[in-house]
Order: sequence, then structure tokens, then C-alpha cells
Amino acid sequence: MKSSTVHVRPYDEGDEGSVVALWGAVFPDPAPRNTPRLVIEEKLKLQRDLFFVALCDGAVVGTAMGGYDGHRGWLYTVAVRPDMQRRGIGRALVDHVLAALAALGCPKVNLQVLPTNAAVVGFYERLGFSVEERISMGRVL
Repeated sequence: MKSSTVHVRPYDEGDEGSVVALWGAVFPDPAPRNTPRLVIEEKLKLQRDLFFVALCDGAVVGTAMGGYDGHRGWLYTVAVRPDMQRRGIGRALVDHVLAALAALGCPKVNLQVLPTNAAVVGFYERLGFSVEERISMGRVL
């Protein structure tokens, strides 16, 4: 697909098949709690207005989700179709989520990156994020 104008808009239920395929290509072998259809279903129950897709020539080529608890914001599932990467789509999605979070009064945004994904760390650093000395902890419920 040659480069065209990218449009970011809120997720629509009609996007599900395209988003599932995209996440399968970008995030292979997710944990059972992170399967695309489950993540989509849960996001649509809570802050669905912070779930965005990027379209190019009418096709879903990227996604990003945000979350905000009134104290900190989070950036999740920034994904761009592999053949469309390095065209500014990821930046457009991140900017869109950050603007939506800022409009809610969010003072700070966090995100997590796997330590083996140095290229993604570099991407976020170019967007103004910095590595913070924190220990990320989680617990499956």
C-alpha cells in the first residue's frame, strides 16, 4: 500500500476484524487475558472513547488505547501494521491519545515496553517519553 493520508478516529464495532488481525500480526502469542477479542470487549465497557484506530485508504492500519484513573494516564496497544510502519502513523496515534488524555485533565502518561523491544523504546523517546527508574509489578486476578 503506498502512502496516503492517515485519519485517526474512535474505534467502531465494525473495525473488530481488522483490529484483531492487526494485533495478531503485531502482538503474537498474547497471554489468554490479552487475546484481541477479549481486550476489545473489555475496553468497550470502560472508556471506549479512548480507543482509536488509524485508517489509510479506508483500511485499519493502526490502533492505540488510553486509560485515565483521575491521577495518571496510560497508553496501551499502540500498533501499526508492519508494512505501514515508519510513516508517522504511530506518532499520529500517540498524539491523538495524548490530546484526548490532556482534554480530560490528565497530568502524566505512563506506558510499558518489554525490555527486549529496544526499537519501541527509541520510538517513544523520540516522542518525548523517557525511561523512569521504576519497577513494574502486576498481579493477574
